[in-house]
Amino acid sequence: MKVATAEQMRGFDRRASEEFGVPSIVLMENAGRSVFETVRENLGSLEWKHVTVVAGRGNNGGDGFVVARHLHDAGARVSVFLLGKPEDVRGDARVNLDILLESGIPVPSITSADEIAVSLTHSHLVVDAIFGTGLRGEVTGLPADVIRAISAARKPTVAVDIPSGMDADTGEILGVCVRADTTVTFALPKIGLLTYPGAACVGKLVVADIGIPKCLYEEVTVEFLDDAMVASRLPARPPDAHKGTFGTAIVIAGSLGLTGAAAMASEAALRAGAGLSTLGCASSLQDVMAIKLTEVMTRGLPETDARSISSGALDPALELIEKGDSVVLGCGLGTHPDTCDFVHRLVKSVRKPMIIDADGLNALAKDTGTLEGDHGDLVLTPHPGEMARLLGTDTQAVQSNRMDVVREAASRFRCVVVLKGARTLIADPSGRVRINPTGGPGLATGGTGDVLAGTIGGLLAQGLSPLDAAICGAFIQGRAGDIAAEQLGAAGVIAGDVLRALPYALKELYEIYSG
Repeated sequence: MKVATAEQMRGFDRRASEEFGVPSIVLMENAGRSVFETVRENLGSLEWKHVTVVAGRGNNGGDGFVVARHLHDAGARVSVFLLGKPEDVRGDARVNLDILLESGIPVPSITSADEIAVSLTHSHLVVDAIFGTGLRGEVTGLPADVIRAISAARKPTVAVDIPSGMDADTGEILGVCVRADTTVTFALPKIGLLTYPGAACVGKLVVADIGIPKCLYEEVTVEFLDDAMVASRLPARPPDAHKGTFGTAIVIAGSLGLTGAAAMASEAALRAGAGLSTLGCASSLQDVMAIKLTEVMTRGLPETDARSISSGALDPALELIEKGDSVVLGCGLGTHPDTCDFVHRLVKSVRKPMIIDADGLNALAKDTGTLEGDHGDLVLTPHPGEMARLLGTDTQAVQSNRMDVVREAASRFRCVVVLKGARTLIADPSGRVRINPTGGPGLATGGTGDVLAGTIGGLLAQGLSPLDAAICGAFIQGRAGDIAAEQLGAAGVIAGDVLRALPYALKELYEIYSG
């Protein structure tokens, strides 16, 4: 499903009228009608049901006026309140306000949130039509008071296009925000509706077609992943396959005290469908890893005094990688200076598809010239702190504008970048971004990033492109986290539970693919 920015949607509205002859007032009528239909579905019979519509003076308020008219005509008792002066309402919104007034429906302008308190108390449902996608800056004064009053009333609430108080592009809460039970958005979802913290205020998301020609959407560069999109990218599993069919993942990982990361990444590659997985680790750790990993082959590599992989491991590591189809680098690798030197030299030397995670990213952040120079096909999987180090900024700056940040990293380093977090983002160097809907509190535990790295590495080994491997890997690992949380409760999930749930997530998707 494609996802639009606020500016893109305004452009689509304008072009629908100017280039295709769809009058803007028709778009507003269609938008309001779609919200009305959703309200009717929520309330059932509208006869004598009391609905409060709170409208701003812009086009979002105009949509609200259309909703109010249809509710009134269907027999509901509608109370409409305007935040602003009638003379400030212009264009199509003014036309629909005048229709209400001519129909004998009062639309008082309010100057205090107290003026809607009684109506909210006696309402069966509230329609939020205060602010649309054009909101900029923190909500203060009367609008903020009204939003708080709507929240305090605790009535079922339907938001028009976007909950008022949310930044449509980032999901940032601009001071206060309506917490809707349902949001009816128009034409395409807006990015802020699908990214946190805004996504927590959306409730059920309904996407309504309001008559904008769909050919205009071709320029949209953000997509929201779904089961079918991911299932269609999965590698085939032919009936005559053998272990060599599905490739070998080489995992270069682990150090003293961080062996679990190496183990989970290596096993995740197999759980994601790779035919073989081999772990290259510090030589003194090989014995314990061989005992721990029944299905994974192990190879000891030259190590530092701190029992992490040393720069002297480059040649044997490259020899090992020659036998594989993909590389997973960095999980629990440690940050010893000699280990960091090994990471830089390996990234410069390898031309097989490689995913770099955790301490691999921390090593490269010390000198990003390696990523900015000549390298093979890479997938980077930073969490916000690692992304901040790679870009020389701070975590708050990353989290406040995740979409632009992931695009910048993918462009600067000329590779696929997976920015982890609630609603993980996957970007490629062209600027296209995919939003992953899976994964929740079940992933909020140490080690799940190692499972993700191994999952993507296993998919790379099977021949998927770096982008498709990242898309499928993020979706599958997130779904595995959801399955584990459903079975165990989110609070008790550990990374091993996510690892064990990977086959169930894959099974669901392959059933879609085969169907």
